[in-house]
Amino acid sequence: MNWSVKIKPKRECGPMGDGNLLLHYGIAEEDVARTPASVLDLLLALQQENLLLKKRLDELEVKLNKDSSNSSKPPSSDKPYKKKSIKGEKESRAGAKKGHKGHRQVLLEPTKTEELKPQVCSCGCTDFLNLQPYYTHQQIELPEIKLDVLHLILHKGQCAQCGKLTKAILPQEHRPGYGPRMSALIGEIAGAQGDSRTIVQSFCGAVLGFHISLGAIQKVLDRVSDAIRIHHERIGEVARQSRVNHFDETPWYRNGALQWLWVMANATCAFFLIHPNRSKEAFLSLIKDWEGILVSDGYGVYRKWVGLRQTCLAHLIRDATGLSQRTDPELAKFGTWALKELRRLCHMAHETPTIGEWRAFYARLLHLISLNHERKDDAGRFARRLRRELDFLWLFLVEQGVSPTNNHAERVLRYAVLWRKRSQGTSSEKGDRWVERIVSLRQTCRLHSKSTFNVLVEAITSHFRGEKPDLSWIA
Repeated sequence: MNWSVKIKPKRECGPMGDGNLLLHYGIAEEDVARTPASVLDLLLALQQENLLLKKRLDELEVKLNKDSSNSSKPPSSDKPYKKKSIKGEKESRAGAKKGHKGHRQVLLEPTKTEELKPQVCSCGCTDFLNLQPYYTHQQIELPEIKLDVLHLILHKGQCAQCGKLTKAILPQEHRPGYGPRMSALIGEIAGAQGDSRTIVQSFCGAVLGFHISLGAIQKVLDRVSDAIRIHHERIGEVARQSRVNHFDETPWYRNGALQWLWVMANATCAFFLIHPNRSKEAFLSLIKDWEGILVSDGYGVYRKWVGLRQTCLAHLIRDATGLSQRTDPELAKFGTWALKELRRLCHMAHETPTIGEWRAFYARLLHLISLNHERKDDAGRFARRLRRELDFLWLFLVEQGVSPTNNHAERVLRYAVLWRKRSQGTSSEKGDRWVERIVSLRQTCRLHSKSTFNVLVEAITSHFRGEKPDLSWIA
């Protein structure tokens, strides 16, 4: 990057005048009077240039040190070799933390049971009284996979009455060539697990023992996409009926061209939509006639929402963390103060404050804003941002079901982000629709603790038979 600044030397007296400047550069005070004017001008010019270079260096260091913990950058953009650590916090051990609810292996319905009894005691005795079971050990095994292959042999023959050649007609449900469970499995691997067509092909050959071409895999996925179109539409309807929704968007690419993947999510469903733009038009295409409570980050389209809105405190906390890590002591002091108050506010979602605690917090926050909102640096910009968002910081305290952060939308969106990282997007409009539908179905099934595979089997079976699938579970 080539950049330059024209510096006009300015001679002045006072704190930054010639004498103090010369002393700063190691020139004795008694030599000031003998210093040529040209040298003074040069030193002044060098000092101004040095200040500009320091400012430029600080800006570049801030950009270099940004990650998902101290800015609004997504976790997927973090450098894989840079280990995260929070200043002042001890590094925690891997695994479940104290207080985490444990999960045990569920005992499945056995297909075979064996009784194991003690053989011999340590004393040598082989007779035992009052035998009773004390523990059930479960071993799970996969039986040998054998495909059910149906050959439908179609006949043709001449009519005995008119002599016309007539052929047997293939039933509609057998025309695809791959049954509902096989189609659902391919849809599960390629969609709900996000694997490539070649991985699906390799799995079919290595595990299932049959070869399928990449073109046939694509045709199967096209049929799966058609089968779950009605599910996608129903998920959108249910999402637009929800009182509270979380929103987010992320870049998506079709043949390298930038598009945007939007999500509208709540506690029961997640609705995805790919749109060419990141704009109000795209947002309205997503929500249609929805008029509920919006939870989001600080994107401009969301800030113009006329209804109730909760701004994401997690985004503000990350930006305050970035300010607290700055080398400038004034910026770091402001960032530390803002970070402390925002964390305190977010904690109120779990522990309702008393009237006194709330008044004290509110007074400190207003004082923080009033002291810094006139500043021209990053602290001033953040203070003005807090002042703009003041009415949208604590809606979660007065509205039931509203979260102080937009983490729900970000977690729901993360699977699609990882898919984009692996596949670099899609190559056609048909591919966009496939991504919208399968990701919406996958994440909605997860919110309902429901098997995506079983839903796909039922959807494809109904599609092959021309029937309407069961959609009651979505609501």
